[in-house]
Amino acid sequence: MAAGWAAPASMAAPVDPAPSAERWLQRLPMFSEIDADSLSRLAAATRMKPLARGELALRAGDPCDSFFVNLGQPIKLFVLAANGNEKVIELIGPGHSFAEALMFLGRPSPVNAQALGDTQLLVLPRQAVLDAMAADPRLALRMLAGLSRRLHGLVSDVQAYALQSGVQRVIGYLLRDAGDDAGACTVELPVSKATLASRLSLTPEYFSRVLRELEEAGLIAVDGRRIHVPALQRLAAYPAA
Repeated sequence: MAAGWAAPASMAAPVDPAPSAERWLQRLPMFSEIDADSLSRLAAATRMKPLARGELALRAGDPCDSFFVNLGQPIKLFVLAANGNEKVIELIGPGHSFAEALMFLGRPSPVNAQALGDTQLLVLPRQAVLDAMAADPRLALRMLAGLSRRLHGLVSDVQAYALQSGVQRVIGYLLRDAGDDAGACTVELPVSKATLASRLSLTPEYFSRVLRELEEAGLIAVDGRRIHVPALQRLAAYPAA
């Protein structure tokens, strides 16, 4: 994670034009090794929920008795402060799920989930998941592992916000998929700069200022939502270099 968050590179586009419910579910790590009969029963229990841009899949305070798989445009999980300020908690790309923990807790949702573009959700009810877990105890372990990874990511976020500067968080985001590559790359921001700034716990003005600083240093070239990085190692070394 930049600053603890690794977003999928394909967040702005669906993973597959028209996969079946079974194929969407099987792509989730928790269901990747489930037997065919159990997968078929889970898929039969799902329903499709279309969402228009700006529509809420979950509202803070709503009960949550299902979890969701996003099939298209990004979903923004966010909370609102008393003064109306918004904090983006997570961005859910296509083929990724959310609200698993809420579904098991049986408590009202503490977050809002909003579509950032026209999309569809695959909705899987809690009882169908519980039945599948009863039939295959390994599924419970895989779901626990998935929830643990998400918790680890949130802890990494907190560490980054406490220990990294805003410049380091932005650089970390731009380099999130680079690995050890020393070459060039182009990063397409999957959401607006204001939304991404909130995700990194920065103001939009500060986020834009960091991009200008990096561009003036010759480390990136900004073209709308496309950011070209000519030398990944140089960007990674900034501002120490």
